[in-house]
Amino acid sequence: MRIASYNIRKAVGLDWRRDPMRIIRVLADLDADVVALQEADKRLGVRPAVLPEDALFDQTGLRVLSVTNGPSSGWHGNALLVRDGWRVGATERLSLPGIEPRGAVLADLEGPTGTMTLVGTHLGLRRGCRQLQLAHLLEELSQRSPRAVIAGDFNEWSPRIGFDILEHAFDVITPGRSFHASRPVAPLDRFAVGRGLTMTGAGVFEHGEARRASDHLPIWMDVEV
Repeated sequence: MRIASYNIRKAVGLDWRRDPMRIIRVLADLDADVVALQEADKRLGVRPAVLPEDALFDQTGLRVLSVTNGPSSGWHGNALLVRDGWRVGATERLSLPGIEPRGAVLADLEGPTGTMTLVGTHLGLRRGCRQLQLAHLLEELSQRSPRAVIAGDFNEWSPRIGFDILEHAFDVITPGRSFHASRPVAPLDRFAVGRGLTMTGAGVFEHGEARRASDHLPIWMDVEV
């Protein structure tokens, strides 16, 4: 299965135009089975969704996993997209500790290749807060199957430090430099892969409109369950 993560910056591209269909075309090119999105809704008011769900499904075969009532696509800007053929079990929306309001969306998934738990998140800007947030996610996942993936914008600029807390249960996968899309210098977007899952390939997606659709490039990972 292919898992992707993409900070879409509310569909505002490097030309400062909000173009949801451009993001949808990038997602179609990615051809992932499940996707974790960050900044998937607008910040103000009821936080309306950025991507039109009918067009998203028509172009990509992906559906937005519903975790809230109302127009938002997700929780604290995090949304999970799942391809038809994957059955969704328990879902949770998590508020994460820290100075800034941050959250995560969790879903138990069962599909043609097996079962797994997927967490989509956008961690804080301070390393101390990120440590607290990762500890909270570990606690939430401790009662579930070890076949779990945490996907998202981890906001860690260092290629070497920041994830010691995960080492006993997860392998942190850094596909490459994904920020800034115009000149990638930092590997902010990552996956953490639990036991029982084997990563067979990963990368940063730079094709087509991905270099201008957002300030982040999407990342992808192929896994065997």
